[in-house]
Amino acid sequence: DTSDFIVDSLQQWWDENKDRYAHTQQLVINLDNGPECSSRRTQFMKRLVEFSDHNNLEIVLVYYPPYHSKYNSVERCWRVLERHWNGTLLNSTATVVEWIRSMTWKGTHPVVHLLEKEYDKGVRIAKKAFQPTANRQPPDSQPRTPQILRPNSTTINLTVHLIIGVTLLSDFNLLSAARR
Repeated sequence: DTSDFIVDSLQQWWDENKDRYAHTQQLVINLDNGPECSSRRTQFMKRLVEFSDHNNLEIVLVYYPPYHSKYNSVERCWRVLERHWNGTLLNSTATVVEWIRSMTWKGTHPVVHLLEKEYDKGVRIAKKAFQPTANRQPPDSQPRTPQILRPNSTTINLTVHLIIGVTLLSDFNLLSAARR
């Protein structure tokens, strides 16, 4: 799982759902404490700023407290998925995708998209190259307080809440499996 994968999944979800949320100008994204989605991660923040600018959306990153997975609905969804495949040999990408498609959570089948792109791990941005992104963050930003990323000009009217797990991006409409 990488920062690029998370933002690419977010962009794919937004492209498929922006008409449904046409009046939305702010996305509140609840994140776990995974290193790939840390607000201190240069590649993640750079990509989110690009996403914010490209889609003219304010992004609010809200982090679950450490060791509080019980509040993260993505973790509850993963438990259901693990019970669903119950020891099945997941020996191919196709097998994984079909098992995910066949599960139900809260009476709903997930919409599954396989991202075929290969992602480099450990992508970092040099301090000088990251400076324009760093300047977009509030000066008093702490890693576990809400982080607000604003496009160049935004008026806030409506908020959509999304939950991002390590490879699960969801308002429970999108579940992406990364090809490894």
